Order: sequence, then structure tokens, then C-alpha cells
Amino acid sequence: MKNKFYWTVSAVVLIVLIGAGVYFVGMRKPSAVVSPPVTVATTTVYTNSQYGFSFTLPNDWQGYTIVTSAWNGTGSGACPLSGCPTITGPEILIRNPQWTSENNWQPIPIMIFTPDQWTEVFNENLIVSAAPIPPTELGNNDNYVFALPARYDYGETEGWQEVDTIMQSNPLRAF
Repeated sequence: MKNKFYWTVSAVVLIVLIGAGVYFVGMRKPSAVVSPPVTVATTTVYTNSQYGFSFTLPNDWQGYTIVTSAWNGTGSGACPLSGCPTITGPEILIRNPQWTSENNWQPIPIMIFTPDQWTEVFNENLIVSAAPIPPTELGNNDNYVFALPARYDYGETEGWQEVDTIMQSNPLRAF
């Protein structure tokens, strides 16, 4: 008899607990799904129609300046007594708007090669840097190959981390 009493009490307690659980679950209001705010990244695009490429920059680079320069290289083979001939090509520097003559921010250098020159660089017959590695190809079109110089950020000039982040986004589009 005592055993039957415990089973009855246990069953009643279990039914009450289940009923209370169902009641409280039914009373809960569904929680609103909160989405993080959507940020629209705005960009600035530099387009160079002469060489056929565009380069996407963060919007805070609006007001950038372009400096046209040249890269120099030499052949890797034996040179005559008069010295190795110098081979040159265009290089474009995209300067951060914060750059001034007193505040030398890291620019984005883009070396421009013809496909034949690039083949020579790739085959290590044309040396365009003191670095033991060649430039990194960023893109190409029918007429040009665009490359990032090896160790362009070697001096850790102010802003080099930002340029490194920009370069990781593959910002150059050849056309």
C-alpha cells in the first residue's frame, strides 16, 4: 500500500511538472532575431585607360594622387665591359591622400611590363630588384602585365599595413 502511494504521488508530481513546463513554454514570446547592422563598403576606383586596368581603393583614399615613375632592370647574363644595358618600364604609384613631403605614407606601386619583359622576369633573365624574389603578378591584359614589386613595404613606411590589407583584396582588374 505504501508503495502504491509513492507511485501515485510521483505520477501526480510528474504530471504537474509536465503541465507547468508546457504552460511556461507556451507563454514564452518568440524572441526577435536581431541582425547585425549592415555596413555598405564604399570604394574609390582609380582607372588607367592608357595601360588598361582599374584599381579599387578604400573610400578614405578619395583624393589619392598618381605619380608616374619608372622601374629599372638589367639582364642577368654576362655583361660587356661597358656594363649591362639598363632596361626600363613604367611604374605607377598610387599615393594615400595623407601623403605629404613631410609625412611619407606608403604608396601602392604598380610595375608595368610588356608580356616579353614579364617572361624575362619570370625566367630570371631580367632583374628588376635587389630582392632575391621577383615581383608578384597582379593581373594582365593583351598588352601589359601588372606587378607588385618584391619587398615594396620593406621599410615599413607609415601606412604599410593598410596597403598590405588593400593588396590582399586583389584590387587590380585588367581590361
